[in-house]
Amino acid sequence: SWSAWSDLFMIHVLNEVTVDAHCQNIFEINSEGNNDTAWTHIRLNMFPDGGIARLRVYGEADVNWDDFVEGELIDLAYIKNGAKALLVSDMFFSDKNNLIMPGRGKDMGDGWETKRRRDPGPDWSIVKLAAQGNIEKVIVDTCHFKGNFPDTFTIEGMVTNSDDFTNAKQEDKWQPIIARTKLYAHREHLFINEIIPASTEQFTHLRLNIYPDGGISRLRAFGKKR
Repeated sequence: SWSAWSDLFMIHVLNEVTVDAHCQNIFEINSEGNNDTAWTHIRLNMFPDGGIARLRVYGEADVNWDDFVEGELIDLAYIKNGAKALLVSDMFFSDKNNLIMPGRGKDMGDGWETKRRRDPGPDWSIVKLAAQGNIEKVIVDTCHFKGNFPDTFTIEGMVTNSDDFTNAKQEDKWQPIIARTKLYAHREHLFINEIIPASTEQFTHLRLNIYPDGGISRLRAFGKKR
């Protein structure tokens, strides 16, 4: 049978372990040499039976860059290409990862939305790009955000080997990619000529700043991988 045949190719990522009731059970995977293996499917087995509310599996995206043709513009801020949402100023209404998810948001909850600010300065989101590269085209999508879209935004970038941006670390490395620009409700905003750096400049991280606060559905940053 298919089940018996497929078992020949199954590798235990996590051996049988005990779980507790009504709580998050978190397990670190240490698969004796398999940590660098990329998986396409997993199977959850439960003994003997019962109920599981959610399964979450965390890891690194394994991208085959040979799938892209030479010179192709790649969305370097796309989660399926390996980008990561690292840190945001606020996640009151929705998760930071929504900003780099596939497609357009299905509703406001499927975007990144912050609460109203009562202090100076913008809200912001820092994204680690899928690979170091230049930025030639940017899309900022306010899909579904009509009365609560940000008034304006900026985008900054830097090259760094560190993902630690806590307590304003590496603040002096940010450089402008798009200057402060007006946004509108429920719209995909395309920016090409507004991009400040030359096409030869490279970046590893982006920061989207929204003034003063509000909701963005998606951020796309297209460029060529180094």
